[in-house]
Amino acid sequence: MHQSAYVLLVLTTLFWGGNAVAGRLALGHVSPFSLNLLRWGIMFLLLLPFGLKHVRRDWPVIRKNLWLMLFLGATGFTGFAAIMYKALEYTSAVNVSIEQAAIPMLIIVLNFVLFRLKATWLQILGFAISLVGVALTATHGELERLAQLDLNFGDALMLLAMCCYATYTAMLRLRPQIHWLSTATVFSFAGSLAAIPFLYWEYATGNAFMPDLQGWVIALYAAVFPSVLSQVFFIRGTELIGSNRAGLFVNLIPVFGTLLSVAILGEALHTYHVMALVFVVIGITIAEWSGRRAAGAKLP
Repeated sequence: MHQSAYVLLVLTTLFWGGNAVAGRLALGHVSPFSLNLLRWGIMFLLLLPFGLKHVRRDWPVIRKNLWLMLFLGATGFTGFAAIMYKALEYTSAVNVSIEQAAIPMLIIVLNFVLFRLKATWLQILGFAISLVGVALTATHGELERLAQLDLNFGDALMLLAMCCYATYTAMLRLRPQIHWLSTATVFSFAGSLAAIPFLYWEYATGNAFMPDLQGWVIALYAAVFPSVLSQVFFIRGTELIGSNRAGLFVNLIPVFGTLLSVAILGEALHTYHVMALVFVVIGITIAEWSGRRAAGAKLP
């Protein structure tokens, strides 16, 4: 069970790490909120032929929980992605990737506030170590900037985006126990609906434009890999080991995102980025080791 969850969650974070790179490559080829609507709209159309029969079968349960499922889809899909794509106009893909390491700590806080679900002290220590990496990235290696609140606007947007995804992950435990294709189909429909107001605002301000050829390629990548595959894998991984431990794997996004950003975008790799990644890897190792002990799992 644990091995299956690990494979699913590692692939999820690999695709999500690539999503930050895709968002950066999209600049000038498709506007952020156009990309957001295309991403979830294409995902919905791809899932619909396979998920429709399951949605029909599960509809009585879905109908009873419809507002919750629409909220989860809007928050975890569009809320996070739309704000992240906008953040990439102001900050680098490396920064966006590494800053997502703060999501697991936000998940732990929300799980405790909403459900009184406690984490172990070693898990908290591991997440705290990861947060040092996030702070190093957000402040560009100058931690004193935290006291001055002198942060990049894109980094501030990412904080809002991370709150959206942490809320989604913590509240996944409330979703009805229906077929995973039903869940993914309804969530992608909700994400598509929620993307429309963002696109309308972008259009009203004169900033919306449809994709060119490169923009369509990026939209298709975003729809298939960080959307269809990643969301399905993450939902299943969360079912297998719980949201606290599954959320921990978000800390792998900085590793994949940074490597892909340097390799594909040619972005600079600074010393503080390397230090941040070291803190993230140490943090994830400590926290997952503690989580497995608490769950009674046998270490390999």
